[in-house]
Amino acid sequence: MTVVAQTAGQGPRATARRLAGALHRRPRLRLALLLTAPLLWLAVLYLGSLAVLFVSAFWTTDSFTSEVVKVWSADNFHTLFTTPVYRQVILRSVGVALAVTALCVVIAFPVAFYTARVARPRWRPLLVVAILTPLWASYLVKVYAWRLILSQGGLCDWMLEPLGLSGPGFGLPATVLTLTYLWLPYMILPVHTALAQFPANLLDASADLGARPGRTFRSVVAPMVLPSVAAGSIFTFSLSLGDYITVQIVGGKTQLIGNLVYSNIELDLPMAAALGTVPVVVIVLYLLAMRRTGALSSI
Repeated sequence: MTVVAQTAGQGPRATARRLAGALHRRPRLRLALLLTAPLLWLAVLYLGSLAVLFVSAFWTTDSFTSEVVKVWSADNFHTLFTTPVYRQVILRSVGVALAVTALCVVIAFPVAFYTARVARPRWRPLLVVAILTPLWASYLVKVYAWRLILSQGGLCDWMLEPLGLSGPGFGLPATVLTLTYLWLPYMILPVHTALAQFPANLLDASADLGARPGRTFRSVVAPMVLPSVAAGSIFTFSLSLGDYITVQIVGGKTQLIGNLVYSNIELDLPMAAALGTVPVVVIVLYLLAMRRTGALSSI
């Protein structure tokens, strides 16, 4: 009985050892088994949904019943790029994403420089945690907080009243300001990491060669930090381009691509799909442009 039990117990262990040995001798098979599940998830759920989105953009909608007619036509894209309203919304959405990205760069760089190079070493982790803490809060809570700040008689008006000014209210500036606040940590973190790893002897060498701070920044710091800035801009640009909740809460009458997709998804699904392909194409083009800066290797 004891011999039989030991033999039965050794069977699964021996099989596991043989399997582990076979996988060890075949690294490509081991890599394939590790990547099969995530790649299948990516192909079926993500790329598959994008393919369905693109295909449905070529369908039409029956004007009487509002039912989707699966007849191939490029009318949705023709309407999209020939109607002035749609063109204005597309350009406005891209402009908002670029404005948010530019503001994030302007704000993030001095903040990241202080947290990475100026603050005392023991305070740097705490400062990074403080910067990332807003990401733990609910998206809607933060946006509605900004709605209260920017509302008439709110905190913004109260602070600007002694100067004889008033807040921006609800509209395009409020949308840009709120989106900048939402996505700013995504820009600060990669810039902070790049500056924390920046060799201090390069700054000393630049000073020894007689370069002023401005020249040192342009010729030494900026080229080395640029890939991290580009990496952060991928997040700020893409998240701003596809956002539609913020503009509904603080945007007033402002319309962006996300709003049009949301408003058309029940009435005209093919047109909503055509609108949805625009930010996808823009983001892909942006990624290709950022790839030349080395940003994708910094993510």
